[in-house]
Amino acid sequence: MHADGQVLRAAYIHNIIRFSDMDRLHENLGYDVVATLGEGARSTIYAVKDRRGQLYALKHVVKEKAKDQRFLDQAILEHKVASQLNHPSLRRCYKMIRQRQLLRVVEVFVLMEMVDGVTLEHQRPTDLIQMCQICGKIADGLESMHEGGYVHADIKPNNIIVTDDWSVKIIDFGQSCQIGTVKQRIQGTPDYIAPEQVRRKAITPRTDVFNLGATMYWLLTGSHITTMIPKGIGGGEQTEPEPTAPPIQVRPDVPAALSALVMQCIETTVNDRPDSMARVRDRLDLAIGQLVRRASPPPAEAV
Repeated sequence: MHADGQVLRAAYIHNIIRFSDMDRLHENLGYDVVATLGEGARSTIYAVKDRRGQLYALKHVVKEKAKDQRFLDQAILEHKVASQLNHPSLRRCYKMIRQRQLLRVVEVFVLMEMVDGVTLEHQRPTDLIQMCQICGKIADGLESMHEGGYVHADIKPNNIIVTDDWSVKIIDFGQSCQIGTVKQRIQGTPDYIAPEQVRRKAITPRTDVFNLGATMYWLLTGSHITTMIPKGIGGGEQTEPEPTAPPIQVRPDVPAALSALVMQCIETTVNDRPDSMARVRDRLDLAIGQLVRRASPPPAEAV
């Protein structure tokens, strides 16, 4: 799991901060460590302050073995992509620092926007209107990313941070790629991965549509869709996914428009999915309209 996926509110963090890291970050980079926000494969995220007291998130990635090069590559890619994007629902990246030994990069630091919130995995909305509004903000952020020529390619609850006012930040651009990229290896998260990611076909905005659809399904039902690489199957074994029950069958209070949208987003055939995040957002607005009308009392009859 990426360290980004474990970001929690700094006030609630009780991880032990290594004093060697504190001293090194202060002396070499000019940042003081406030808290350890999370740890993942070869990476640690710190809450840090600069000399002016500005708070940031700092990702530190270390290459210990040759096979760890991919973690460095993902951190470098994350900065490259996020530093080009500017949208309220996309986490900003400000700076990348490389540390070398014998001319080889062995460590990378990525300075990022600090977000005061928790992931959707840790704070799943129970109100359907609120859930639709959150997913609409995710769709807006991804639409901006697609307009910039990139696909996120790893949308899941763990990569969405929500704040107290239910603002949204999409994080972790380490698997992002230019639209149309064919990756050399399978990348994605088993319970959310699209068929074209497993089959190593072109990655397009509709890949993000699938990932978002799988995310919406979990938000609505608490269950995962079946994908070609189900979680828990060893060795990344591929299977043909079984049919997924529509959300409305699992949870009868889900509006028909929302259930239909989710099912179309997770269509196996790429071209059967909504063709843009703008279309997804419009249909979420339709579902919100259904929910609002359902909650409104009928007009009183004239006497």
